[in-house]
Amino acid sequence: MELGSVISLSLYFIIMLGIGLYAYKASATGVSAYLLGGRKLGPAVTALSAGASDMSGWMVMGLPGALYLGGLSNAWIGVGLVMGAYINYLLVAGRLRAYTEIANDSITLPNFFENRFEDSTRLLRIISSVVIIIFFTVYTSSGIVGGGKLFENVFNANYEYGLYITASVVVIYTLFGGFLAVSMTDFVQGCIMFVALVLVPLVALGEVGGVEPLISTVKAIDASRLDMVAGTSVLAIISSLAWGLGYFGQPHILVRFMAIRSLQDLKVARRIGMSWMIVSLLGAMATGFVGIAYVAKTGVALNDAETIFILLAQLLFHPLIAGFLLAAVLAAIMSTISSQLLVTSSSLTEDIYKAFLNKEASQKERVMVGRACVVIVALVAIAMAYNRDSSILQIVSNAWAGFGAAFGPMIILSLYWQRMTAAGALAGIVVGAVTVLFWIYAPITVNGQSLSQLVYEIVPGFILSTVAIIGVSKISKPPSATIKEAFNQMEAVVAKG
Repeated sequence: MELGSVISLSLYFIIMLGIGLYAYKASATGVSAYLLGGRKLGPAVTALSAGASDMSGWMVMGLPGALYLGGLSNAWIGVGLVMGAYINYLLVAGRLRAYTEIANDSITLPNFFENRFEDSTRLLRIISSVVIIIFFTVYTSSGIVGGGKLFENVFNANYEYGLYITASVVVIYTLFGGFLAVSMTDFVQGCIMFVALVLVPLVALGEVGGVEPLISTVKAIDASRLDMVAGTSVLAIISSLAWGLGYFGQPHILVRFMAIRSLQDLKVARRIGMSWMIVSLLGAMATGFVGIAYVAKTGVALNDAETIFILLAQLLFHPLIAGFLLAAVLAAIMSTISSQLLVTSSSLTEDIYKAFLNKEASQKERVMVGRACVVIVALVAIAMAYNRDSSILQIVSNAWAGFGAAFGPMIILSLYWQRMTAAGALAGIVVGAVTVLFWIYAPITVNGQSLSQLVYEIVPGFILSTVAIIGVSKISKPPSATIKEAFNQMEAVVAKG
């Protein structure tokens, strides 16, 4: 590893830790500030924080790797994500921001679910918390896997050391700075990712001679990689597009909508966020695609397709610039890990500890418990990441589907259908999560393909969850007058804002 790259990466770490310390004073004032930033995020921070925490290491490692191996047929995932993110801004963001504040100022999703449906049994809060804790711990491990691979490939360091270094830096600034630190670091990391995902494919394209030589080289290797439908089926395309459904149920993205300072800021946030996302996704896909021609032309060794971005950054740029570009990989990884750690910690603190173990816990005590939970979840995720052969894209795919199916239909219907009940919500969470797990692990094959290979598990999970919510809600007791009043109040606020 060149000295210049070490300097750039060291500077990046210092900046992240500095932001964490800067945010410490504000986040230490209370649990709402620590877990939700006091609902004071501006539109730019909201947009880039949501985008950076969403995209994670899979955008600079998993997605380029998929394009490198399969060509343009894997671009459908990007199309589905853009559609899903845009619809999420339009349908969910404003109503969720308004409703979570009206519903007793709910600062976590499980807390909102309990308040929205007046669930006296508390089952809704327990089950949703368990889903968040399980799936997010798995999801966090995917980011730590990415950190381990980065240090292994760049520094020739032990993979396990990479896991601990990546997790340690994230834990420190998340531990002290809370939601404000996570959001501010996400903003900086989003900017770094944006520049890197524009710069790397453009320079690599110049190295292979431009667009025409690129296409000619890829065609000579495998012409099917130039065809978006080659080797795919209708079900495969639907599965890729269905990634967009996951947005409606991702707690680490939805919490950004809950934290924005006003409904008026959402339009600006949407424009910034979608512009960032489209350019970044195109850059990530272009990196993998141009990498096909670059590797073929130069004959360089690429042992893991998911490290194509790292390879191009190291070979094409001065060490100081390469260090900055490699910081983009860390930025993508850390932005998601920190968001997931904080959401999982908030669920453990507010929805388990305070709700069931110590109802009289003070603000200071809850912040302390939240910080302890950050460390605990990180350690579990590190243990799960010890399998260095884990596919980042596969881990993310499973967790994304789990959240999308368990929470997606519930979030949408809870914001638009007044008749929805607590029993219906509970049925939707359980059916969605169980369907996804069954689809992934059931020993059932169709023409030699597992259920998950046949169609992405979020599709049946989302459909069956929706059916369960509607069916159970219709046969259960209608909502109370206070629930109807709160729902109408939310609609009135959204109409004005």
